[in-house]
Order: sequence, then C-alpha cells, then structure tokens
Amino acid sequence: MDKQTKTRFFNTHPFSLFMNKTSTISGFYKLPLKKRIEIVKEFAHLTPEETDMLTSFHALSAVTADQMIENVVGCFQLPLGIATNFQINNKDYLIPMAIEETSVVAAASNAAKMARVKGGFKTTTSDPIMIGQIQVLNPDPAKIPDIGKHKKEILDHANTQDKILAKLGGGAQDITVRQITPNMIAIHLLVNVLDAMGANAVNTMVEAVAPLIETITGGRVLLRILSNFAEYRTAEATAIFDKDAIGGHQVVTDMIHAYTFAAHDPYRAATHNKGIMNGIDAVVIATGNDWRAIESGAHAYATQQGYTSLTQWNKNPQGDLVGHIKIPMPVGIIGGATVIHPMAQLSLKILGIKKATDLAGIIAAVGLAQNFAAMRALVTKGIQAGHMRLHAKNIAYMAGAVNKEIDEVASLMIKEKNIRMDRAKEIIKTLRGK
Repeated sequence: MDKQTKTRFFNTHPFSLFMNKTSTISGFYKLPLKKRIEIVKEFAHLTPEETDMLTSFHALSAVTADQMIENVVGCFQLPLGIATNFQINNKDYLIPMAIEETSVVAAASNAAKMARVKGGFKTTTSDPIMIGQIQVLNPDPAKIPDIGKHKKEILDHANTQDKILAKLGGGAQDITVRQITPNMIAIHLLVNVLDAMGANAVNTMVEAVAPLIETITGGRVLLRILSNFAEYRTAEATAIFDKDAIGGHQVVTDMIHAYTFAAHDPYRAATHNKGIMNGIDAVVIATGNDWRAIESGAHAYATQQGYTSLTQWNKNPQGDLVGHIKIPMPVGIIGGATVIHPMAQLSLKILGIKKATDLAGIIAAVGLAQNFAAMRALVTKGIQAGHMRLHAKNIAYMAGAVNKEIDEVASLMIKEKNIRMDRAKEIIKTLRGK
C-alpha cells in the first residue's frame, strides 16, 4: 500500500480515529481552558464548528430549546468537564461529565488512573430489554392461564407498531404475568429497544395491545406504561486496584469495612449510592439521556433485598482491592435529546461510541470509579480535603477575586485551614494593597 493509498484509507475508516490514543493526560486540570479544549479536539477529531460549540458556552439555540420543552424562557447551563485516564475494555476514553458539584470529575479521573495499574475497567452489558407494564383490574381468574396461550398473538400485534425495530432484530420478545393483588395483575411486555432508551416504543406497544389483553383476560386495562425498573437491561463493570497504588494493605482493609457498612446499613447506603450516581448522572446528562429514569431504576434495584450498596468490594488473593457494580442502565444513543441537543451529540462523538450498550458499560465504569474515589477519601484524609480545595476557589471568586488572585486566595485559605468569605476578602485586600 503506497503512502497516498494508506492516507486515504485511514482518513475514511472511522475505527482509525481512535487508534493509538491515551486518556492519560498529565496535569490536565492545570492546563488553560483553551489547551484542554485543544486536546479534546485532537482526541475526538472535532470539527471547527464542534470546537466552537465547546468554547461558546451557549450551544443550545433558542429555537432548539423551544422545541424540546414547553414554556421556554431561557437555558440553564451546567459545566461540562472531561474525566481523563479511563481505560475500559482495553480502550482509552475521555469521558464528558455535566455536573455542578466540585471534586466529582477530578475524583473519577484519579480513580481511573489507579485502575490502569491493573488493566483498567472491564465491562459487560445485557441485551437492551425494557419492560412495558399493562395493569389489569378484575381479570377472570379462569382466563389468566390463557394469557400464555395468546403470547404470539400479543407479541405480533405489539410489533406491528414498530416494524422497523422488529426488522432490525428488536421489538417485543416475551411476556410475563404477575399477580399484584387478588383483583389485579400486571402483564409485562419485554421489548428489545436496541440503541434507543425505548420509552416511546414501549409505551406505544403496551397501549396498542391493551384491547387485546382485555379480551383475553376479561378484565379492565388501566395503566399502560414503561417501567423504569429496567432489571433486564443492566451494565456491569469490574476493576482491580493495586494495593500499593492505592495506599497499602490498611487502605484496602478499611475500604472493605466502609463497603460493609453500606451493604448492611440503609442510612450509609443512601449516601454511598449517591456518590455512585454523582458519576453516573453526570455522563447520562452529558449524553442527553434521562437521568431521572436511571436514578429511579438504580435505587429500585438496590432495594430488592432491603436497601443496600450498588457496588461490591472484596480483596483478591494478592491483597488487591476488587470492585464490581451491576446496575440497570437504560440509555440510548438515538432519539430524544441525544439527537436534538447538540452538546449531547458532541459528547457522544468525544466518547467515540456506536452502540447504546457501549455507552451503558462506560457509565457503569464511571459509577464504580466514583464509588472507589469517595470511599478511599473517606477512609484516608476524609471527604472534605479535596472538596474544600475546590470550594476555596468558589469562595475566593464570590469574595471578588479575579484571574490569578483566585488561586492565590484559595491556596492561602487552604494553608490556614480557614476557608471563609470574610477571610477571602481580607486576603484580596492585602494582595491588592501590595
């Protein structure tokens, strides 16, 4: 292959764009904003227009916003950060995260860096099966066993509502029946939604088959709606954290104690899982997915045997810390805000993914990383140490510091362990007096 042919080949094959790249970028947070954007531009091969979208800080137009929801009067922005160092299934990723809380992006990046020592994160995902519920009131008890006999008829009718989905290998695939009360049953329609989140497709199907269900059961159908408890659509991530890289045997032991606390105490589990969702929600929002659906499904999943941790942590024979997460992850890359919102499209391009299952695995890995970072901070220096460093910058800014003053004021307050508004104003006055 001559040089010209080779150049043309690599310019026209998408997989080549993500070869020989690393997400390990030393001191990324120290770089000027312009330089960070330049690095992301090179990593994801962003066009000048896409790069401008990042730098403009107003990517969502009034016209687009007005199409997305009702009664629009403006846009509410969140910072979009990039988590570095992620290696997932032997591939490097820069992870877009939209979040207002300090420390989250830095913590995820640091956890990912430690995970790289033992090969990063390994992820798996199930088929994208969503549940549509059909509530039936007062069914004829003698007819309930007949529901299974009509399964093919029900599935065929459901699939007439989205022939393209069925043609691509998705669509309604099974039904189950659950007795809710003596006078109420729920029929679950299980639908493979492929690369979509799937709410619209599922809701259309369950509404369409409702009259047929009434005929079969002799009951009255009331609710026909998707369930956000997506127990069949899960993502799993596992990582091994080298004991020496994370601080030694005692840190490993204490982190397992911290996990055990969350596994057995719902008061601790609520905060433990909130930390996981810090990372998960940030990626879900950045990619235009429904973070409320992810939250509700995750917490429902955690309550199956009493509210508990979404992660599991243990020690391997070498003494390293091993973490695992399994969580419902109904995210899509087609339809809804993922297509309409330009920043969602840009985030997906930075991730370089082509399937919803890939996105689900990435998000699970970020959740595991976030959980690791929070637990490690808690058992070592405490959660406030890193958080207060960033909080100090916010206080300095609110006190009136500008440009380089912000870092100077923040650094001095941290050194003094005195992060307060009045102290920030005193330092600013002293700096300007000089």
